[in-house]
Amino acid sequence: MKRLLVSLEDNVPLREVIDELEEDDSRLLRGFGFLTAKPLLILLNIGEDQLGDPAIELLRTVRERFISPKVMIDTIAGKIEMEIGQLDPDDAAVFLGDLGITESGLDRIISTSFDLLGLMPFFTVGPDECRAWTIRQGATAVEAAGEIHTDIQRGFIRAEVVGYDAMIAAGTMAEVRKAGEFRREGKTYIVQNGDIINFLFNV
Repeated sequence: MKRLLVSLEDNVPLREVIDELEEDDSRLLRGFGFLTAKPLLILLNIGEDQLGDPAIELLRTVRERFISPKVMIDTIAGKIEMEIGQLDPDDAAVFLGDLGITESGLDRIISTSFDLLGLMPFFTVGPDECRAWTIRQGATAVEAAGEIHTDIQRGFIRAEVVGYDAMIAAGTMAEVRKAGEFRREGKTYIVQNGDIINFLFNV
């Protein structure tokens, strides 16, 4: 605590010093919820006239001021996002295309937030449900199984894995198998962002 106090008195946020602590000390700090220990996402609300190169220049200027570990800075055109939110998906895609935008600011911010927190999604797909689960980046297949249920983790046999891009390209699981993109992985497999996984287990 004395070491952290010195940092705070020097106007150094705790997010910049936590990685230097011993693991036991870092674990002790988790229960306190210190505000400056949390990652920081700075969003700059811009107008339509600032899209493209002006936004890039603005980001460059702000990043020079706020460059720091666990800090990310991005732009969002709030008015445009509000208009997109009122459209159906097809019209929204046309609207974004007319503005020369490849993805909505909301989608980009969600992705940035996941990266900032060191998290990522994987999916389970069944005949009546498709569900996203959140795990830390670098998690193994058996750790991902535990996110669904501890029984699946305890009785883990293997994971049947399909990459997200492969599934979108193929369209169906049958086509994925024909394309040779279906894999069987063990406990130590490192789950990739967007993997579609079916867990086989026995308890």
